[in-house]
Amino acid sequence: MTETAVPSSPEASSSIRKMSDRFRGFLPVVVDVETGGFDWNRHALLEIAAQPIDLDDKGALVPGEIASAHLIPAPGTEIDPKSLEVTGIKLDHPFRLAKAEKDALDHVFAAVRNALRKHNCQRAILVGHNAHFDLNFLNAAVARTQHKRNPFHPFSVFDTVTLAGVAYGQTVLARAVMAAGIAWNGEEAHSAVYDTERTAELFCKIANSWPRME
Repeated sequence: MTETAVPSSPEASSSIRKMSDRFRGFLPVVVDVETGGFDWNRHALLEIAAQPIDLDDKGALVPGEIASAHLIPAPGTEIDPKSLEVTGIKLDHPFRLAKAEKDALDHVFAAVRNALRKHNCQRAILVGHNAHFDLNFLNAAVARTQHKRNPFHPFSVFDTVTLAGVAYGQTVLARAVMAAGIAWNGEEAHSAVYDTERTAELFCKIANSWPRME
């Protein structure tokens, strides 16, 4: 005699909170940028990666599909050679396949808008480690290119520095990630894609562990 599969109850499926209900209609999108310096008004944006947060079948937050681009330094922007020593970016690398700033923003923003539609969210909210650094460079690039379809909130962020400081007592990304039990490879750090992926894992780990308050 075979067992009959028991369908999941409507109550069980309806208990999973939609993304649009989690953060007041905002969709968390993890962003990391690599730049030619610290001044977003002067220094070039060189790499950007964005990873919308998704939901698994149990309603837990998980990293979604990442979109990224290498950028050609925008005309009029500057590069501090010391910043390239830190990031390891080689601007003349033949496989860098860099895009113009407007094209890079188009590529990343299109992926974010797709995620917004998927979750029926109104706007993206940037998640980052020292998030206002990333947001300021993003906003500067939007202003330079006069981009009209920026999906991100212009000033609100979720900062994993604060979250990790509260959860683990660590504010440096590498230490916070390791404190959360997530693997960290220092040789891959300072890549926009790698730092975004680790920050997304860190955000999800903390948010999923947070007690739900009614």
